[in-house]
Amino acid sequence: MSLFERYLSVWVGVCIVVGVGLGHVFPAPFQALAGLEVAQVNLPVAGLVWLMIIPMLLRIDFGALSQVRAQWRGIGVTVFVNWAVKPFSMAFLGWLFISHLFRPWLPADQIDSYIAGLILLAAAPCTAMVFVWSNLCRGEPHFTLSQVALNDLIMVFAFAPLVGLLLGLSSLSVPWETLLLSVGLYIVVPVIVAQIVRRALLAHGPDALAQTLARLGPLSLGALLATLVLLFGFQGEQILAQPLVIALLAVPITVQVYFNSALAYWLNRKAGVPHCVAGPSALIGASNFFELAVATALVLFGFQSGAALATVVGVLIEVPVMLSVVKIVNASKNWYEAR
Repeated sequence: MSLFERYLSVWVGVCIVVGVGLGHVFPAPFQALAGLEVAQVNLPVAGLVWLMIIPMLLRIDFGALSQVRAQWRGIGVTVFVNWAVKPFSMAFLGWLFISHLFRPWLPADQIDSYIAGLILLAAAPCTAMVFVWSNLCRGEPHFTLSQVALNDLIMVFAFAPLVGLLLGLSSLSVPWETLLLSVGLYIVVPVIVAQIVRRALLAHGPDALAQTLARLGPLSLGALLATLVLLFGFQGEQILAQPLVIALLAVPITVQVYFNSALAYWLNRKAGVPHCVAGPSALIGASNFFELAVATALVLFGFQSGAALATVVGVLIEVPVMLSVVKIVNASKNWYEAR
């Protein structure tokens, strides 16, 4: 592990501070960048996500995807946690923290809206960033791609009914443009680009691919840190304007991430799943598709709503909290395999 990777958590903290500071001192440029979006998908962030995940997708040999069937237990655990546990556990945590424990410090007229935002955040599994988390925990890339594709398919049919059930809505207006564009931008196009580049490199021999992956590694991590600066810069004013509300909303989101990742990790260990599958399974089981959550909150509740703010808080804490989960997964490998 390089010096840069070893102290990644330090660089993450620096980028958070720099992002908030730049967003406060230079709000106009960040607002202009935040406005570069299509169907609530921010294009600068999408470009950085490409830089993060395409090097990881280069490692995937589509001829080996059929082997993923042997990891049906890991897939089953992830699907169970994503769809049968996470939305309901977030609804409970929202009720516990927002409706009860933190109620005295939150605007009374936004309590229900905050909970709705938390549920929206938990009801959709992450699409793009899980490739980053999987790579950092040395996860099995074919399993990760297959699991993400399966989650996207389930999401098309299950997201609206599940959210409608938990929010008590008879009908739910899903921003399909955001869902389909995100899947296309973060999965379909990067996979096609990566496979074209992979074949071109392999035409010059396996060493050409290995050398390219080595050169792209720092670029991928640099894009991750730049994404942090942008995300916190976009919300710099809001963070400084209402830090207590954001800190309180971050609590149930953080608890939810640790609870669901730990549950998936433990279930995989009980099922005898190898660590290279259990790691990404735990991370996919805990992360959120925040673009869809933010877009749905804006459609249902409006820009100034507590639901929109709650989903934005999910965006802000996604990277640092998930990086801590990656660190735990890596540090516990010996314990996991001592069974």
